[in-house]
Amino acid sequence: MQEGKIITGLRGSASLVVGEEHTAPSIGSGKVRVLATPVMINLIEAAALAAIEHLLPAGYQSLGTHLDVRHIAATPVGMRVTATAEVTRMEGRTVQFRVEARDEKELIGDGSHERVIVNVSKFDQRVQRKLQSS
Repeated sequence: MQEGKIITGLRGSASLVVGEEHTAPSIGSGKVRVLATPVMINLIEAAALAAIEHLLPAGYQSLGTHLDVRHIAATPVGMRVTATAEVTRMEGRTVQFRVEARDEKELIGDGSHERVIVNVSKFDQRVQRKLQSS
């Protein structure tokens, strides 16, 4: 696996305007009509993908393996949220990120994220073997 070089400092971002479908009641993670934590996490993962996925050779992709984030402020429907991810370490096939999410007013979440780079066909073979052994 060698295409582009994943190095510390690479950054990616992803954003969305909070809609009703992004709220906690809509996805079953709470009753307050604000950005749901799982949606913030999805945005953080999208930011990490934006930082590195374009550098991976054909047939490879990264998979999230660890996420440690705080969701510290609520974001109402109609407000834009932007997540950023910065590569802090690359070791073997493992990429570590510092992540954060902000709405138009403040920091709403931060933490760390880890992804591992896999050969998609080999990964799919392992998944299929798992199904066959059930």
